[in-house]
Amino acid sequence: MKRVSYILAAVLLSAACVHPTVEVIDFDTFHPTTVKSADVFLEDGSLNPAVQLMEDPNLPEEEADTKVARVDVSTIARNMLEVVNCNNLLHISGTFTGHDVDGVTPLKQSGKLVVPAQGPVKNLILVSHYTIGANFEAPSETFPMEAILATKGYAVAIADYIGYGVTADRIHPYMHTRSTAQSVVDMGLAVKPYLEAIGRKPESDQVILMGYSQGGSTTLAVMNYLQENYPQEFPIKEVYAGGGPYDLAATFDFSMAEDKTGIPCAIPMIVQGVNDGEQLGLNMEDFFQENLLQNYKEWINSKRYTVSQINQRIGSNFLHDIMTEKGRDKTSKETALLYKALLKNSVLNFTPTAPIYLFHSRQDQTVPFINALQAEDYFKLQDIRYNFGDYGIHSIGCIRFVILVYNTL
Repeated sequence: MKRVSYILAAVLLSAACVHPTVEVIDFDTFHPTTVKSADVFLEDGSLNPAVQLMEDPNLPEEEADTKVARVDVSTIARNMLEVVNCNNLLHISGTFTGHDVDGVTPLKQSGKLVVPAQGPVKNLILVSHYTIGANFEAPSETFPMEAILATKGYAVAIADYIGYGVTADRIHPYMHTRSTAQSVVDMGLAVKPYLEAIGRKPESDQVILMGYSQGGSTTLAVMNYLQENYPQEFPIKEVYAGGGPYDLAATFDFSMAEDKTGIPCAIPMIVQGVNDGEQLGLNMEDFFQENLLQNYKEWINSKRYTVSQINQRIGSNFLHDIMTEKGRDKTSKETALLYKALLKNSVLNFTPTAPIYLFHSRQDQTVPFINALQAEDYFKLQDIRYNFGDYGIHSIGCIRFVILVYNTL
C-alpha cells in the first residue's frame, strides 16, 4: 500500500459563495529539530551515564533511579564492548505528521532517529518504548537505552507516542494498541525517505521490530499493522518482544484475583487511555477512589512525574485502594464496557508471518507472567522462540532483554 500526501479540504461558507481551502499534509517527511552526537562508551570503557535505563517502579522514589544502575550497567558494558561497530552515534530528534487516535485526522508527532556516525546502515529497527510518566523521559528528549543497537550498524527509530514530545498536552492513549502502533508505523514511514535523502539508506529493506513492557505489546501490534497495510514497504525480518502485557483482559482478571498490581500508575493510565482511544465516554469517578480521582490529572496528565513518582503518590499496590468497587466489578455496565475494550486491545489476535523472539522473566511482578503463558498458548503453532527464565524484576529484565537483542542481531 503506497502512502501518498493527504488532502484536507476545509470548506468555508460565506454569504455569497463557497471558498475551499486546501492544505496538503505530507505524511512521508521527517523534519529534524535537533542533531547531536554522543558516544555510548566513555574513554574508560564505562557506559555513558546519559543512557536512560528503565527505573524500578517497585522501589521508593529516592532509590528507583540508582538501583538498576548499581546492579547491571557493568553487565551491559561487558556484553557489548567487543562488538561495537561504531561508538559514536547521531541522535536526530524531529517531528513527522502521523494520525490522531481516530486513525484519520493528521497530527504532528515527534520521536528520535539514531544512526551510527559513520559506516553503512544494515536495517531500520522500529522500537516501541516502554511505559514512561514524565515528558523528559520521552525518546526525543533522552538517550534511550534501545539506541545502543545503533552501535552495531542499525538505524533506530523511536516514536514518542501521542501524549509525549510535541503532543505532551494530550492524554496518552495508554494500551490503546492501534493508535500507539500507528504512531510507530507513521514515524517509520517518515524516516524511511529521510534516511535515503541523507545518504544513510539501509542496505536491506527488511525492518526489525523491538520493544519491552508496553513496547513489547505495541511491537506485536506494529507487526500486525505492517503485515496488513505495508507488507511491501516494510517486509519484516524479525521481531523481539519482551515483558509485554499482551493480554489485557487476562491481566485484569489476574490483578483482580490478587487484588494487587505491581505498577499502580498503570491502572489509571489504562482506564483513561483506553477510554480516550476507544471513545467509550466513561466517567473516571466510576473507577478511581477519591484520592486518585482528585489528583490523577496532575500526577499523570501533567507529564511531570516518572512512573515511580506517580506510584509513590498513589501510595498503594492494592486495587481496592485505587479503584472503586464498581470499577472492580465486571458485572457493572461501566466495567463491562471497559473489559470489552481490553479484549479488543489485546494483541494475541493475528498470525505472524515473521519469526518472533518472546522474552519474559518469571519473577516479573510488574507485568504478570500470565501474559507470556497466554502468548505461548496462542502462538503455539507459529515460528516463535521463547526465553522465559528467572531474569529478575521487570526493570532488570529490561536490561537483560536489550542485551539479548544486541547480542542476537
